[in-house]
Amino acid sequence: MTTNIRKVKTSDLELKDRLVSIQRVTKVTKGGRTFSFSTIVVVGNEDGIVGHGLGKAGEVTTAIAKGIEDAKKNLIRVPIYKGTIPHEQTAKYGGARVFLKPASSGTGVKAGGAMRAVLESVGVKNVLAKSKGSSNPHNLVKATIKALLDLRDAYMISDQRGISLEKVFNG
Repeated sequence: MTTNIRKVKTSDLELKDRLVSIQRVTKVTKGGRTFSFSTIVVVGNEDGIVGHGLGKAGEVTTAIAKGIEDAKKNLIRVPIYKGTIPHEQTAKYGGARVFLKPASSGTGVKAGGAMRAVLESVGVKNVLAKSKGSSNPHNLVKATIKALLDLRDAYMISDQRGISLEKVFNG
């Protein structure tokens, strides 16, 4: 259940950026080879907000800057419960499949490359993650973001059901 309710504006946020990958792209023309660079960047405030972006340019620094600007336009809010995610979640994007599982305190972020960048940027401290299928960083980042977007905490579920949590806990 993905909704646009979780979109976040960039104002008043201290975002940290993480470079996930850089690819050198070659275009062969009649005049020879033209090189450009493509980058994937993840930004987050390490407190429940994360976004990803793609930048393409003739120079690496310009491509990274474009990726950061694109990532700031795609910010979402993710529920974090006691330093981990509220429940298990799977997601698929293209050929990449990801599996996220909450972990107890002290476990750390057990995830590989692209997934680790997303999970650390969102502020998850303890999680077990597994990527299955494609290891393409573009699709892994998008699948991880999709899995995080599908997470629901107790407050979201109570709002959907029309139940007040105060009634549940106080009798």
